Amino acid sequence: MPSIPRSAAVAAVVAAALAAGLLAGSSSAAADGENDGPAVRVHDIQGTTRTSPLVGQQVADVEGIVIGVRTYGSSRGFWMQDPQPDADPATSEGLFVYTGSTPAVATGDAVEVSGTVGEYVPGGLGSGNQSITQISKPAVTVVSSGNALPAPVTITGRSVPSAYAPEGDPAAGNSINALPLRPRSYALDYYESLEGSNVRIGSSRIVGATDPYSELWVTVKPWENPTERGGTRYGSYASQNSGRLQIQSLTPTSQQPFPKANVGDVLSGTTEGPLDFSQYGGYTLTARTLGTVQDRGLERERTRRERRGELSVATYNVENLDPSDPQEKFDALAAAVVENLATPDIVALEEIQDNTGTKNDGVVAADETVRRFTDAIVAAGGPAYDFRSVDPEDNEDGGQPGGNIRQVFLFNPERVSFTDRPGGSATAATGVVREYGRAALTLSPGRVDPANAAWESSRKPLAGEFVFRGRTVFVVANHFGSKGGDESLTSHHQPPTRSSEAKRLQQAQTVNTFVKDILKAQRNANVVVLGDINDFEFSETTKALTDGGALYPAIKSLPRAERYSYVYQGNSQVLDQILISPSIDDFSYDSVHINAEFAEQNSDHDPQVLRFRP
Repeated sequence: MPSIPRSAAVAAVVAAALAAGLLAGSSSAAADGENDGPAVRVHDIQGTTRTSPLVGQQVADVEGIVIGVRTYGSSRGFWMQDPQPDADPATSEGLFVYTGSTPAVATGDAVEVSGTVGEYVPGGLGSGNQSITQISKPAVTVVSSGNALPAPVTITGRSVPSAYAPEGDPAAGNSINALPLRPRSYALDYYESLEGSNVRIGSSRIVGATDPYSELWVTVKPWENPTERGGTRYGSYASQNSGRLQIQSLTPTSQQPFPKANVGDVLSGTTEGPLDFSQYGGYTLTARTLGTVQDRGLERERTRRERRGELSVATYNVENLDPSDPQEKFDALAAAVVENLATPDIVALEEIQDNTGTKNDGVVAADETVRRFTDAIVAAGGPAYDFRSVDPEDNEDGGQPGGNIRQVFLFNPERVSFTDRPGGSATAATGVVREYGRAALTLSPGRVDPANAAWESSRKPLAGEFVFRGRTVFVVANHFGSKGGDESLTSHHQPPTRSSEAKRLQQAQTVNTFVKDILKAQRNANVVVLGDINDFEFSETTKALTDGGALYPAIKSLPRAERYSYVYQGNSQVLDQILISPSIDDFSYDSVHINAEFAEQNSDHDPQVLRFRP
């Protein structure tokens, strides 16, 4: 996984912090290069807050036992721990030593380290991430080898507090950096008090599947908001789930493959190593000793077929599908539509790329991409889906440059007809009129308010009119702005800054206004708004979509333990949604879990299916 070189980041954070007065200097002899005073120990460097009281200073002959060595990546170095701890639970006894190249030490070495104390921020200062206290530009002396390691602290469900983090200091921009650590009160303080130290966990349930970067997530609190399939559900901004912990390995994958695990599997036995803080996962156990994965046999779900008189509508983010993808991906996605989704009557697809994929050549048409997908569905035993979409302007809808992702309607013409109203284009807005006492779209397919600033560099909603058994159904397919740029739950700002919400809120308001226009023209119109909303069922985005009772988030009809479509950092959460107008009051809903919980994925999203009688 890419990361910023520590040397540059250290210099930047030290300079910025000292300039801002956030990290006070010291008048100790070490600052003047004199080392004849009391010896500095690791806990003196770590201090009782998230940042070192000695940041920017030179320290000499700091003693410790090497508890882990990282020999790969851009953050090469080692962790050392003082075997003579102080009595303060807030001060960590472990510390990372950044060498920049393969360290000439081994686990069990007793070392003396001299160098510069710094605070490295994974991802850079703008990420909002907490910093790692470390020594850089080190001079390392190996005093002896083969020493016993300091006994690990065992992280358990009982040792991790339920409260996640303190409120940030308003005077410091809601930062918790300067607050005294209270490891018995807050989970983030507890983990911070162990930064760089030797820790271990016992057998723990896996709540985030192995990812392409050889990481997985476990929970030490199996009772904490469990899903029915073994995950941990993120059901509110106050349900961060403090038992979650990321697991990496100190052994390069070239020497020992990282195990593949799904949600609900168990990492059994002992997993032990230094506690690090990573750019993409926060507190991370970097394992010297990695437990064994016990496969609990998680299976991909299959939804039922629609019953007589029911219309089935689905949404599926197919993750940047384009003709350059291997046939295996098309076949797997098609098989999911046929076997797991039971061939819905209407499928709204997100992230369909143009016919040349990410080749930035001005091509915007996606008919070859879609046709290859529909052909794969037929080959898998499904119906011959027809499709409708509107090509975007080149590079105006976000996503991968050149890819021109968009939403596409698939529909089974043997069960559903599409009402074509010509004129739809990338810039033409569809409207709502009243015809023969009923609502109708001026353009079908058409885009919803594409000139609105809410859709700048983002996918515009695709609206269409369908007819099922003589009844009109309006469907609006969406792919709202991503959460890119939001701070993580482990941010030093508490609560974390969620900057991306502002755009999604505007997008939701635009779609809500469009739905209200339909309902104004026909109060009992059947309207389905669906897609990758990129936000939670409890979010302000969803509240804006449902404003005035125009829509209802159908996923709320499920038991809480089943409400999720995506797994991020061990939290099972809702990003994909189907929302319905008030006339759709008798329906069944299914979040079909076939991707998000698995190490082997065809997409990182789970599709959603709604069935109702118009």
